[in-house]
Amino acid sequence: MRTVELRPGEETIRLGQLLKLVDAVPTGAQVKDVLVTGAVRVNGEAEDRRGRQVRRGDVVSIEGVEDVRVA
Repeated sequence: MRTVELRPGEETIRLGQLLKLVDAVPTGAQVKDVLVTGAVRVNGEAEDRRGRQVRRGDVVSIEGVEDVRVA
């Protein structure tokens, strides 16, 4: 499982930003395409909102990519 550290002072990151950060999608325009397929889960639940706030301790699972824990 990969760990992504938030910057000091940050408590959350938007799901779309996280997907780009871990190279799960090459561009921001493709984030929505990945989300509508049901390929992304946050803490085990399917998620389709690119603006979803992901917090420290959350685990994001992306089909075909190593799971990501936000720290």
